[in-house]
Amino acid sequence: MKIPFNKPFIIGNELSYIQQAVESGKISGDGIFTKKCHSFFEKRYGFKKALLTTSCTDALEMAAILLDLKTGDEVILPSFTFVSTGNAFVLRGAKMVFADSEEESPNIDANKIEALITPNTKAIVVVHYAGIACDMDPIMQLAKKHKLFVIEDCAQAIEATYKGKPLGTIGHLAAFSFHETKNIISGEGGMLAINDERFISRAEIIREKGTNRAAFLRGETDKYNWIDIGSSFLPSEIISAFLFAQLEHLDPIQEKRKHIWNEYERLLKPLAEKKLLKLLKLPSYASNNGHLFCLLCKDLEERSALIDHLKKNGILAVFHYLPLHKSPYYLHQNKNVSLPFCDEYSDTIIRLPLYFELSDDSISFIVSKVQEFYS
Repeated sequence: MKIPFNKPFIIGNELSYIQQAVESGKISGDGIFTKKCHSFFEKRYGFKKALLTTSCTDALEMAAILLDLKTGDEVILPSFTFVSTGNAFVLRGAKMVFADSEEESPNIDANKIEALITPNTKAIVVVHYAGIACDMDPIMQLAKKHKLFVIEDCAQAIEATYKGKPLGTIGHLAAFSFHETKNIISGEGGMLAINDERFISRAEIIREKGTNRAAFLRGETDKYNWIDIGSSFLPSEIISAFLFAQLEHLDPIQEKRKHIWNEYERLLKPLAEKKLLKLLKLPSYASNNGHLFCLLCKDLEERSALIDHLKKNGILAVFHYLPLHKSPYYLHQNKNVSLPFCDEYSDTIIRLPLYFELSDDSISFIVSKVQEFYS
């Protein structure tokens, strides 16, 4: 039995919509399927504006440009995250200031943020790891008190909530991913969600290479010109067509992923109760969006052995992240900082296969091999 960690899937009209896009004579960005996706997200979640991008990385880079960051400005963020979360702000000249993870989750510890704020702090970036919400109320209160912007990295957080409110609707800006490893996919792809109306018109300009082309196409100006800095952040219609076909089936996709997540939890709970391994806790304010299922091993050595054991049995399980505060790039310019909980998660988390077409038989087989390892 060979079980990959991830497997892209087709659920509906992906291929016929791509054909429609090609036959329409327009496959560059902002055609009919991009507009359908924008409308879907704005109606379902209540964003003031949704703008598709070629990746979540691009959405974060747009957010960094919108904040007018300059050299010497500081951005507070978790170290336990993918490199894009930091890179977007570093590209604008900002300094990364890392906060530790919570003891009970890899998410940024809201209680550790205020001590890191200085007169140079401009923004707080939160990452909702595994679609589990960060504790947003105290973070938003801090931001208001110190006049800071909040960016939600929602790469893993589609359909997840904080106290019933959709993630991505709480901060000033949010970035989503539709990479093939996510719940809703388009191969590569992302979205900038805007909740602060001040950013809308400039975001359109930045996304269109710094031009007012979007306003021109709406007939709001008789010519379009170079207005601001920007880049080519918009995806082709082929990506948007694939994505829209997935959005039409968002509910059954989520139902299936949550079923897989629940099966893993049900079958692995006995090992957790025996304290052979740990499972991530879901805080009372957060919902589960079925994005990923992970175990927490005792230490790095045990995790490496478990990954190896699963691999020998045809199961690909993975780990992440290597902490940003220990990366060669960061340490080349900065002193090492102590983030013990971040380090612990980096050494002990293992992600099990989770994709739409994963069968109950495969889940049972994977769990049996985890049980075998701990027996």
